[in-house]
Amino acid sequence: MVTGKTLIKVNNMDFQDKNHNSQDKYKDECGVFGIYNHPEASNLAYLGLYALQHRGQESAGIVSSDGKTLHSHKAMGLVADIFKQDVLKKLPGRSAIGHVRYSTTGESHLKNAQPFVVDYSRGGIAVAHNGNIVNASLLRSELEAYGSIFQSSMDTEIIVHLLATSKNNSLIDRMIDALKMLKGSYSLVFLTETRMVAARDPNGFRPLELGRLRDSWVVASETCAFDLIEAEYVREIEPGEIVLIDKDGVKSFKPFEKRNITPCVFEFIYFARPDSNIFGANVYKVRKNLGAQLAREYPVDADVVIPVPDSGVPAAIGFAEESKIPFEMGLIRSHYVGRTFIEPKDSIRHFGVKIKLNAVKELLKGKKVVVIDDSIVRGTTSRKIIKMIRDAGAKEIHMRISSPPTICPCFYGIDTPTKQELIASSHTIDEINKYITSDTLGYLTVEGIYKAVESAGGSFCDACFTGKYPIEFPADAREPQMELFKQHK
Repeated sequence: MVTGKTLIKVNNMDFQDKNHNSQDKYKDECGVFGIYNHPEASNLAYLGLYALQHRGQESAGIVSSDGKTLHSHKAMGLVADIFKQDVLKKLPGRSAIGHVRYSTTGESHLKNAQPFVVDYSRGGIAVAHNGNIVNASLLRSELEAYGSIFQSSMDTEIIVHLLATSKNNSLIDRMIDALKMLKGSYSLVFLTETRMVAARDPNGFRPLELGRLRDSWVVASETCAFDLIEAEYVREIEPGEIVLIDKDGVKSFKPFEKRNITPCVFEFIYFARPDSNIFGANVYKVRKNLGAQLAREYPVDADVVIPVPDSGVPAAIGFAEESKIPFEMGLIRSHYVGRTFIEPKDSIRHFGVKIKLNAVKELLKGKKVVVIDDSIVRGTTSRKIIKMIRDAGAKEIHMRISSPPTICPCFYGIDTPTKQELIASSHTIDEINKYITSDTLGYLTVEGIYKAVESAGGSFCDACFTGKYPIEFPADAREPQMELFKQHK
């Protein structure tokens, strides 16, 4: 196991225990937003980022254009705390792009906040990126060998350097040159003084949507951002597509060879907001389908179905409807917990979980309970939640997970622990069940996922469940690449 961490031994099995400040959940790296030709561009960019806050809570930034100059403001923290009215007034112009970012602990620096802005021989350009470039280390080394100087540890900066070194004259041709060098995942929004460009990698790992607000064009990671500003959803930006938006309207370019389209299935399971439409399907409906399929695969005789809020709620509703077992909110989540808090000197057991969740004893006492969650990462949080439910008087606890066991880390834009830290990578379901202390444990199968997401069609990236990576890279590069990945956004 990874050294330097506290391990708990249960039934002769070692499991990593994280301190109460660590979330035993995956974290998406970021969300992007852009708007072209609107008199309140920076205000609407602020609202778009507010709607995408769930995709990143470490830092946020907006870059606006007044037609001649790019104006930028970035800071650490939440969107609503960063962009007060006086700040937004300093971001003039009719176009703007924005970014919300998540970074791993210890690598959260303002220099890595986005959008990334540079001035070079052809003018100013800003870029916001959701994803992860798996050949970033190699590209960076090559660029540095030719004299490039980097200001940050982000792979996003590599894209800008590639743009600057292209010998083509047109912006789109320079972008094509740069993007053809990249391997990995990217949903990108660029802004120059007069144009906005959106691009999505040929595999389509991360979502990117196109919308319209009267005479203005909007792009965003998810459609929930359109809903807040009352923009009309137009279509998904296709995998491998580059969309140029300027005074002449919208132009589409598809310069890449076609690949198997492999959007991230975990966007449906956990990351995207339930009210968003991504990859051609509604997230809420897909999550309900996941829960219903889970009920078919792992039925149980129980009195009540409860979710681990908030991400487990739609799947729990689907499970309850399919199994005909009553649905209840047996765990109540506090929505007012800050990201830091003071723990009493007299230690409260399971403090980190208790400050976020509390069991409703009157609903659970003497009941056979089905608990629905979207995933188990290390298992430590599940163990604490089950202890809380048992302390509330539950007679039996049956844990059901609306995704398969996660056995591999992601290299395409999700912050996952190392393989050694993923409990399912080295332990059987029976061992995990014993560790988290549930009476029974059932995971959705990979086949079950595909049945639940049929409405989205096509194939998906399921590497975290299967180890089959759509874009391979040398095995010995994975650990160094993971280090860069943990730093990059």
